[in-house]
Amino acid sequence: MEARLRLPQTPWQKLRVVLEMIKIEHTLFALPFALMGALLAAGGLPTGAQIVWILVAMVGARSAAMAFNRLVDRDIDARNPRTANRALPAGLVSVPFVVGFTVVASALLVGAAYRLNPLAFALSPVALVIVFFYSFTKRFTAWSHAFLGLALAVAPVGAWIAVRGAFGVPALWLGAAVVCWLIGFDIIYALQDVGFDRTAGLRSLPASLGPRRALSVGRAAHAVMIGCLAGVGVTAGLGAWYYAGVALAAVLIAWEHAIIRPDDLRRLNVAFFNLNIAVSSGLLLFTALDIWLRKG
Repeated sequence: MEARLRLPQTPWQKLRVVLEMIKIEHTLFALPFALMGALLAAGGLPTGAQIVWILVAMVGARSAAMAFNRLVDRDIDARNPRTANRALPAGLVSVPFVVGFTVVASALLVGAAYRLNPLAFALSPVALVIVFFYSFTKRFTAWSHAFLGLALAVAPVGAWIAVRGAFGVPALWLGAAVVCWLIGFDIIYALQDVGFDRTAGLRSLPASLGPRRALSVGRAAHAVMIGCLAGVGVTAGLGAWYYAGVALAAVLIAWEHAIIRPDDLRRLNVAFFNLNIAVSSGLLLFTALDIWLRKG
């Protein structure tokens, strides 16, 4: 209850509340895949301007999506003991502030897309619809994890379009890999709320199928992810270093599933956050290395 009474006073405290509200650290999930999409599209480093505007667009899209999610879920978050201390239900920020933040972040995406190319600009409202729609899905489908994956897949596909000004097959393979990756690890994250979701009438695969069966679905999704990453390599003409990165990702994902059990979530943060950051960062590193060595 103490956190509810401590309103942020200084600009630094207010910034910390906002960054916590949008889980800025989770940007590390999507950022490496966005940069992968840009590298693959350019066949090396994109221009400095492209990199800057891709980063601005991604930060805008993700910030808008997270703020909108907090708005839509504020009543649910208030009833869930795990999320009751989030900024909105705790009264640390107001609804008008979060609405304004969402509008500004959305404008940031659209403005950055405008600076990139006509197709990116034309598709920026579509991207916002996709990332906003996810927030409603847990109310009507247990496959909300897939919709969140689709929202995250906007990053690499959008980055490819930002560089090329057109769609490309490797980007679609990479987007499919991100969807499957997200399904797998979001199922693990959802294990925390199985009891609450069932009581509140919310849907997730762990709540609908039970934790064990849901984890089996997650493992299958991650297996498909590895196949999609192979599709990226084939269609983009990548080499041994890239596939070494894919192999490393497979090992890390296997480790992720090995340390999680339905009745033992003590290492959930390691499985959900640390290992998945290593997966996306490792894939980016090995992709960059493969491209650099082939160009050299």
